[in-house]
Amino acid sequence: MTAAAIAKPPPEEGRLETGEGRCHVIGAGLAGLACAVALAERGRAVSLYDAAGQAGGRCRSLFDQSLGRPIDNGNHLLLSANQAALGFLDTIGAGDSLTGPPEASFPFLDLRNGERWTLRPNNGPLPWWILFSGRRVPGSRLGDYLSGLAILCAKDRDTVTDRIAAKGPLWERFWEPLTVAALNTAPEEASARLLRAVVMETFVRGAAACRPLIAKQGLSDSFVEPALGYLRGRGAEILFNRRLRAIEDEGARVTALDFGAERRALGPADSLVIALPAPGAKAVLPELDAPLDTRPIVNGHIRLPRPVSLPGAGPVLGLIGGTAQWLFLRGDVVSLTVSAAEELAGLSNETVAERLWQDTAKALGLDPAEVPPIRIIKEKRATFAQTPEAAARRPGPKTRWRNAFLAGDWTDTGFPATIEGAIRSGQAAAKKLANP
Repeated sequence: MTAAAIAKPPPEEGRLETGEGRCHVIGAGLAGLACAVALAERGRAVSLYDAAGQAGGRCRSLFDQSLGRPIDNGNHLLLSANQAALGFLDTIGAGDSLTGPPEASFPFLDLRNGERWTLRPNNGPLPWWILFSGRRVPGSRLGDYLSGLAILCAKDRDTVTDRIAAKGPLWERFWEPLTVAALNTAPEEASARLLRAVVMETFVRGAAACRPLIAKQGLSDSFVEPALGYLRGRGAEILFNRRLRAIEDEGARVTALDFGAERRALGPADSLVIALPAPGAKAVLPELDAPLDTRPIVNGHIRLPRPVSLPGAGPVLGLIGGTAQWLFLRGDVVSLTVSAAEELAGLSNETVAERLWQDTAKALGLDPAEVPPIRIIKEKRATFAQTPEAAARRPGPKTRWRNAFLAGDWTDTGFPATIEGAIRSGQAAAKKLANP
């Protein structure tokens, strides 16, 4: 986790260079926020718009009346390797808003037999921890880890199961959970190149890059409200309930934005960043070739009768052999995540709640008959389907207009559609805008 940081001071008066116009950023999710912050940090004038009444997109917090507690719309785990995300937090003055164990450790529980273990990579890039059976995944052998190195040679069209055999304890207890968590796509169709990007930035670099982190209070407290405060402190215009209907242009440049009841003209030096989800971007840019197939994530939030603790006093527990894949703990609220959840997303909320409570009761040693309040949130289009075919369709930040650019976790960041990917995309668009 990065050290606490104070938000960087506003640019000095008159810092804007001659010829630099206003930057209009459409979409106040993490990609749009990251882009707007990067532009404001450079001293650019920014207008940020969103169709909703708040910022954050699917990375935000809300107060749930049934639980009587604030919860996150979706559960998000970061790693200490996520330098774009951690740098963004430092910039907006929220560098101390994450929490996690003091070292890289991932406790797991097999719900079928109660077996527990903790994955603990060692410091440095040489993975000597795999030489010791006590540090390996239970039941795995040294040869299993050496076989997994095939992921580092992944080609563009390879799926994860093209590179790693889908069998054995290491597959079931490491590779499959990692793939589903990182790519939100079943391993037999998930892009091996995207998983390789994750492995190269985390486990290949050792424990310092693998420490798990979550927001102490909530996603909005870490990523959204500090970003909005940073932007307002630099004079940014922030407009909610503005849905972009159409873009007007004159050949090579955008000239106006149509919001239905309002039209905003762009001056000769103004620019535009479209930081919408892929379907929204395609709606205003029909010729856009983008990955539109999506995969769902299902989240459950449970208010416990009393606070509990997890092994090692960390905030995260990996689950094997149940419905949920990850369990997050914040105070007396347990949140569970099911990625690549096509089957579960089609079930009733009552059925989903029952399954997730059974996992929780087993994991925490609670009475399964005493069912507490549970809130189910289904994100049916959480991310694009991160297959090799979809990855090949990810566009870069440039558009056919010289003053318009794209951002979003679905654009070609070289990284999966995660918080880190979204922030990278916004920063890449801001960089291209400054240096087209």
